[in-house]
Amino acid sequence: MDNLLRFRDDEPHEEPAVTLDSFLAGQSNATAVRIEAGDDARALLPHLEQLALIEVSFPSFRDGRGYSAARILREAGYPGELRAAGDVLVDQVAFMRRCGFDSFTPEAPIDADVLAASLARYTEVYQPAADARVPVWAKRHG
Repeated sequence: MDNLLRFRDDEPHEEPAVTLDSFLAGQSNATAVRIEAGDDARALLPHLEQLALIEVSFPSFRDGRGYSAARILREAGYPGELRAAGDVLVDQVAFMRRCGFDSFTPEAPIDADVLAASLARYTEVYQPAADARVPVWAKRHG
């Protein structure tokens, strides 16, 4: 976990994540699950209370299915750590955070200064998301 980036105040979850198939097939005592790009995150909805970490695989930066998985899990009320793992690029981190990701294990290290600049790039947002940011249109008076 050398490349671990976290935006949470609690301690990182250390237990290795089991695959979704393993979890659903009987490893129900696991507290960390990994979702691959083709997995349906909705299969975890009955188990959200027991999971401390859900890791979502990004096999390619072009594969956006992980964004949908994050949104599904956060809208269902998942409060635990949601980690994007794999081909995560610095330009995607801000958008991934809006979808609900709060930790990242990118394949390649991300420079801290470049990350800070990327996260500060857009001060306003245009639509509601899993984060608490208020869309600019909702800030209008009158």
